[in-house]
Amino acid sequence: MGAFAWCKRLSAVAAMVLMMVPIAGANAPAGRQNLVQLISSSQSIVAGTVRKVSDGVDANGMPYTEVTIAVGASPKGGVGPGDYTFRQFGLIKPRTLPNGQRLLMVTPAEFPLWRENEYVVAFLYHPAAKTGLQTTSGLAQGKLTRVNDRLSNVYDNAGLFENITVSPNALSADEQALLQSHGPVGTAALLGLIGRIVKEQMIERGVIR
Repeated sequence: MGAFAWCKRLSAVAAMVLMMVPIAGANAPAGRQNLVQLISSSQSIVAGTVRKVSDGVDANGMPYTEVTIAVGASPKGGVGPGDYTFRQFGLIKPRTLPNGQRLLMVTPAEFPLWRENEYVVAFLYHPAAKTGLQTTSGLAQGKLTRVNDRLSNVYDNAGLFENITVSPNALSADEQALLQSHGPVGTAALLGLIGRIVKEQMIERGVIR
């Protein structure tokens, strides 16, 4: 394939992906998503250690980052335990193609970045129908990283617990306190709350919204 044809193909790929970007937060209001919205829009939620991160270009010219998470818990979707691998749009860094062209399609700024050996809680949106690519609900909002046994996304959890309504006496005092938190939160406490919300179908029943 000639350089011009290759560049034209990559431009078409980029345009298609840019049109698909909203899928990671489909039907969500503009701005930051809260915990209820992230849970609702996720196909699955996984907690575990990122075991491998690599990138490449598939047979259709789609640049991707491939992420493998050693899943230890899955509050929603029943993933694992074991390795879960998915591909997200964009390269880790620019690369030179065999034809000498520089491919600059790195992971968009709004998407989460992944690093080996980090412990994460990922709210995974369902894979795109046409490409199979997958990322987190709310994009970077939907990836929480553990530091000193506390979880936070790149926005320091801004908006994560805002505008949430809970029916009286539906949550324990500790769970209610968690929803009043700002900044990083305890790993066990957050995973416990997510697990209870999903198991008891609190969102579907309108107990929490």
